[in-house]
Amino acid sequence: MGYRLSKIYTRTGDAGETGLADGRRVPKDHPRIEAMGEVDSLNSLLGVLLAELDEAQERHPGLGELSEVLAPCQHRLFDLGGELAMPEYQALDAGEIARLEDAIDRWNEEVGPLENFILPGGSRLIAQAHLCRSAARAAERRCQTLNGEEPLRNELLAYLNRLSDLLFVAARLIARRQHVAEILWQAAAKPGV
Repeated sequence: MGYRLSKIYTRTGDAGETGLADGRRVPKDHPRIEAMGEVDSLNSLLGVLLAELDEAQERHPGLGELSEVLAPCQHRLFDLGGELAMPEYQALDAGEIARLEDAIDRWNEEVGPLENFILPGGSRLIAQAHLCRSAARAAERRCQTLNGEEPLRNELLAYLNRLSDLLFVAARLIARRQHVAEILWQAAAKPGV
């Protein structure tokens, strides 16, 4: 692969527009740009989670499996961003969605059924996985907004949905493998009780 960027700043976006790979100029708050930004934010948060998982593996060797499953997701999110930037480009396929579903099923079997709502926390890693999960939901919402204006491929939307599910189960698996109790939601007392 050759050089892609020889200059980081171009000054072409100073007036509030940016260019898409197909040559179109759109406002920086266009739904496509918003979707691309949310996917980029998710990818960045996932990078933090992966770095922290790598650091924690010495103390909790069982966390290595999570890194093995989640690391390829960063590459697929980059592909997904490419699909958003170049609508004719298609990178994600049903096989990648099936890979996530397989991991969800395996991990969910280990953690068991969810008996109550849980809060994001218990350890830094658990909270980071929940941050990634909520960022995946935000990216999914932005892509659904774009889909209402410019239809997206089903694989792209399904991937984000499955990834958020995977990250939820990953947070539960981290808790289990770190031997940290999940923080169960406690409903507020009803007024007057």
